[in-house]
Parts: sequence; C-alpha cells; structure tokens
Amino acid sequence: MNRPKTSSRKVVISCAITGSIHTPSMSPHLPITAEQIARNAVEAAKAGAAVIHLHARKPDSGIPDQDPALFRPFLQSIKQQSDAVLNLTTGGSQTMTIEERLRPAVEFSPELASLNMGTMNFGLYPMLQRYPEISGWERDYLEGSRSGFFRNTLADIEHILRSCSEQDTRFEVECYDIGHLYTLAHFIDRGLIKPPFFVQSVFGILGGIGTHAEDVMHMRRTADRLFGGDYVWSVLGAGANQMRIATSAALMGGNVRVGLEDSLWLKKGQLAKSNAEQVTAIRGIIEGLGLEIATPDDARELLQLKGSDRTAF
Repeated sequence: MNRPKTSSRKVVISCAITGSIHTPSMSPHLPITAEQIARNAVEAAKAGAAVIHLHARKPDSGIPDQDPALFRPFLQSIKQQSDAVLNLTTGGSQTMTIEERLRPAVEFSPELASLNMGTMNFGLYPMLQRYPEISGWERDYLEGSRSGFFRNTLADIEHILRSCSEQDTRFEVECYDIGHLYTLAHFIDRGLIKPPFFVQSVFGILGGIGTHAEDVMHMRRTADRLFGGDYVWSVLGAGANQMRIATSAALMGGNVRVGLEDSLWLKKGQLAKSNAEQVTAIRGIIEGLGLEIATPDDARELLQLKGSDRTAF
C-alpha cells in the first residue's frame, strides 16, 4: 500500500462526539442524550468529518454506558441523515468490563470499531483542580482514575479482534504510547489484524505519551519503521493540545481527530458549542495548508471498509 504524496492527498477528519472522559458539569454543550449525540454527529459530518466516533451515556445523568439500547437510536438517526463512517468504541470507560465494552460493536457490526492497544493508567483526576465544584458521581468517577486503570490485556485485545473481525469490522487502533505500536505489530505478526491499519496516535492523556513535538515525530517514525506503507496515520491531542497536534500531524502527512470527547474547547478560554465547530476549525487549517478534505467514501476506500450497507443498524 503506497502512501499518497502530501501535496495531493486527502485528509480524513474523525470526530469523537462525546466519549467518556469529560462529565456534564464541565460544559453545557457536551452531548448526553441520543438526540443530542445524533444532532452533533450529523452537524460534524456536514462540516467535513468523514468518520464519526461514538460512545453512549445514560440520558438522565450523563454516566458513560455501553448498553446497545442506548446506541441504537442515534445510530439509526445518524445513518438516515448522513453517509459518514460510524465508528463504535470498544473502549467505553475504565469502569466497565471487557464484555460490557464490546457489546455495541458485536451487536451492530460497524464498519469501524476503536481498539486500545494496552492496559494503562488513565488519569482524569487532575481535572478536579480545574472543576472544584464537581460533585456526586462525576467527582467519584474522576477521583477513581487515580487508583484505577484502563484494562486491555493481550487476551482482551485478541478477544476483541476475533469477535469483530468475524463481521469484517475494521479497527481504529488507538495507541497511547510507543509500546502500543509494538503490541499492534505483535498482532499483525500473528495474522489477527489485516492492513491497512488505521493507527490513531493519542497524545496528552496522563499515563500515555506526552504532547511535545518530539513525541509526535517519534510516534510517526516508529510507525513508519514497523508498518511501512501498510498503515494510515491519524492523531488526536487531548485538551488544549488538540489543534496544535492536529496541525503538526497534517503537515507530516497524517489524518486528524477532533471532537468533544478529546477537548471541550474551541480556543483558549472559549468552550466549543458543538463538535461541528471543532471540525470547521481544523478543516480551515487543513485547507489553508493546501490539502483537501476526505469524503466518507474517500475514507472507505483508504481504509478498505466494508460499507454501511453491511452494518446491523
């Protein structure tokens, strides 16, 4: 698989709509209900996102939840209104079991599913310093990340790969550190995941790699060495690092992910009112660099996806 020249390639924008990192008290714009998630997803797609990354939450409280019954309404609504590639999390949150996290991907057979490449510390508790007024489940949830961790053992990863690959679901392989790239290489060597590999490098989560420019380049160089032309590189920067890291990756031939899962902000001191605002912002930067934005069909061709007609929703 030959990587296209930077001057002529199209950049895939992924948008992660709500995630499980931020809590409702942090922003009034964080999507919680199925209607809010669907509206944000459709608006983000119209703004230029080719891939929509999806989590669900309990509509009354905003607690992250992997019940397929919470996914179904917004999956159907988004599919009716958009041709975007829908990417379902198998990460869920660190409070969930592997079987809970896997249920939506198995039931709905999406074109893409996310897959974290390792067990890791996933520290959210520093956000309590910025939001001292947070209480109830939100405080307990954030504080719990001090002593908790995100579990994805080698056996867990193999289980997810086998469960989803049977349905021809491909993966957004989330790599939070250099070792995660080597874990991916291990499963490639075993024949459990096929190219092209959609490698999402994640920067700025406490417990993973940092956000220095050298960290970004180190991820890129290591992936190039391990996977050659058989992978598609994308990046996301957490919090204030979102736009800076996305811009640097675009300059390095990468694709980008934005969204309220990764950052609540549009710029310093200004909350993003929607996911579409962030997509519009990064699209302007990318087009300002002389690059084109990939359509959903462009993304399907690049990632060799099965097509939305073969999903179970």
